[in-house]
Amino acid sequence: MTFVTSAHLAEHVDESVTLQGWLYNKRSSGKLHFLEIRDGFGIVQCVMSKRDVGDEAFAGAAELSQESSVAVTGKVSRHPKQPDVYELAVERLEILGPTSEAYPITKKEHGTEFLMDHRHLWLRSKRQHAILRVRHAIIRAIRDFFDERDFTLIDAPIFTPNACEGTSTLFETDYHGQPAYLTQSGQLYMEGAAAAFGRVYCFGPTFRAEKSKTRRHLAEFWMVEPEVAFMDLEGAMELAENLICSIVGRVLETRRPELQALERDIGKLEVIKTPFPRLTYTEAVHIIGEERAKQTEQSEAPPLEWGNDFGGEDETLLSNRFDNPVMVHRWPAEVKAFYLKRAPDDERLALGVDVIAPEGYGEIVGGGQREDDLARLDASIERHGLPFEAFSWYRDLRRYGTFPHAGFGLGIERVVAWMCALTHVRETIPFPRMLNRLSP
Repeated sequence: MTFVTSAHLAEHVDESVTLQGWLYNKRSSGKLHFLEIRDGFGIVQCVMSKRDVGDEAFAGAAELSQESSVAVTGKVSRHPKQPDVYELAVERLEILGPTSEAYPITKKEHGTEFLMDHRHLWLRSKRQHAILRVRHAIIRAIRDFFDERDFTLIDAPIFTPNACEGTSTLFETDYHGQPAYLTQSGQLYMEGAAAAFGRVYCFGPTFRAEKSKTRRHLAEFWMVEPEVAFMDLEGAMELAENLICSIVGRVLETRRPELQALERDIGKLEVIKTPFPRLTYTEAVHIIGEERAKQTEQSEAPPLEWGNDFGGEDETLLSNRFDNPVMVHRWPAEVKAFYLKRAPDDERLALGVDVIAPEGYGEIVGGGQREDDLARLDASIERHGLPFEAFSWYRDLRRYGTFPHAGFGLGIERVVAWMCALTHVRETIPFPRMLNRLSP
């Protein structure tokens, strides 16, 4: 008996094989059953003839319920009308695990809360399968991109004694009698690792305790964070745009069928190429002001004041001007993290960059050049009201061989949302954690 997955049926045409999976759908026509079996790699139509399997087996298949697990043995053939599609002529059907009751997710319309409550089952749907296949391709593309450029993967801790970007959005926990926090970012640790290895990255979960219910925010999300020694802001921007283009290219190369299943406008991804538009914060504020002015008949929103951070609507207005992601750099230092280096020509500005995705999907990259001068770093820590003792080890990096360095963080879920054209990030991760969602 040859066990195969649906991904390898093309290698076994005219052979009898066994496919193990779950009943996705079923229809009957006289003395034929058409069983759609999903095995985690795809969905295969298995045609069962009463003449071939006998009355008893045919009757048993008629009673088979959705999502029962089965082993189907049959001869592989090419679909008569669809190229690169294969089906099985059933010779034998073995029921491995019948369902104990009716499957809760049916063809009827279900509400979002119902589907989220049954997320562990919703993952079996064609749509979720396609999304998470794209997610996997994105993650693999990221790892390959850095590994091929001599970066070293350095794992950052999940428990941290200090905040990376302030304490207001931290999950605090007790760590053997002292306070600890779930990490917001592995960046500070990557700065230390860059001094040891030159080019490094970490890739793992990060946590934000923002009380946000927007379509772009999760409490737990995954982020890749490269850090490079002797790199400046310009180098970080170039690295980020090359990474994004590499991701887009890989998804288009390997996950086109999934994008088509999601009804993604692939043309909007095919135009993504370097170099990306680069705007100073001041230039971006001017464009946003122009776009807001166009909407005055529909909205009385005031113009964006210089010095304010961008909201989601501001990012959308800006991104609508461009087909490519747009890079906004040299931000007001007051709205950025303490560790960013100030612009040498304007102390008001930080050498930071945000990359905003097209089509209104918001910021997907945030980073910049780090402050490498100890005295200036100390002044920034004091201005932000952060405890010096918590950053003692971080300050050592400036004491012992300080060096210019830069990096960024790229959020996986927002990239998945953009690639798949999803309206909410809750579909981009297998088991989302949101403001009011901790299960399943």
